[in-house]
Amino acid sequence: MEETPDPVPGAGQVLIETAAIGITYVETQVRSGSAPMPLPALPIIPGNGVAGTVVAAGPGVDAALVGQRVATTTGGSGGYAELVAVDASLLIPIPDGLGFRDAAGLLNDGRTALGIARAVAPVAGEWVLIGAAASGVSSLLIQLATQAGARVIAAASSRPKLDLAQSRGAEVGVDYTRPGWAEQVREATGGAGVDVACDPAGGAVGRAAFELVREGGRFLAFGAGSGSMTVVAEEEAAGRGVTLVPMGAVFSSPEAIRELSVRALAEGAADRLRPVIGQTFPLERAADAHAAIAKRATLGKTLLIP
Repeated sequence: MEETPDPVPGAGQVLIETAAIGITYVETQVRSGSAPMPLPALPIIPGNGVAGTVVAAGPGVDAALVGQRVATTTGGSGGYAELVAVDASLLIPIPDGLGFRDAAGLLNDGRTALGIARAVAPVAGEWVLIGAAASGVSSLLIQLATQAGARVIAAASSRPKLDLAQSRGAEVGVDYTRPGWAEQVREATGGAGVDVACDPAGGAVGRAAFELVREGGRFLAFGAGSGSMTVVAEEEAAGRGVTLVPMGAVFSSPEAIRELSVRALAEGAADRLRPVIGQTFPLERAADAHAAIAKRATLGKTLLIP
């Protein structure tokens, strides 16, 4: 934890006093050097999603924004701080009835879940397999799939995580750390396999999830919890009659990302999308928060609170 000069909002920017700061799993991978992507130059302040109050407006920005409750991305870094300067164009007003913590829990995870649900388009009666089912994104995705009438099979690594997933609407829970979990999925679906699999894990678990998709089904990989994304050749998928849904279908443009973000907060305010804020840490204990996430000891979303 370091003291730095307060940021000053530049042209087109506002200054936000943060009230809740989201942590994403990929941030723990960036910090450890294990992220499946090019790493940023160090040093950096991590954090790409915050909720708080606008306390100052830079040149060219409407002063009426000061005092508004907002959620925003930060452009990729800078969020683990008490004060954050961001482009005013990135601000999303927090609807009445939605608190800062839930707004932070929905900003990144909510839009991701909404985008995935739109891309794989589950329908009533379909079986949907959702991995890392107690994570922030997956716990929201379970709600969206069940709202569409689908039957959700939650895969997670412990009984408490499966209990959480089932409290959000999952019909079946399987522990993918135990032998035979894939056979349990097949049994639950009458031997047919699932219609949709959403995989945030990668590695062997992600590969097994793909192989559980029946002919005519859809598979979408959206994470690399194991350290590597699940990669399936188009030819292999076509040979099994499985459609690979790319993440590009989720976030097709900046406009689409903003639309999903606004909708996520609106759904939260209407109590149709409920984030699981499993644990919070003081900002100065960001290292402890990362350690808990890395040990798979967290449920739902983890937030830092200044």
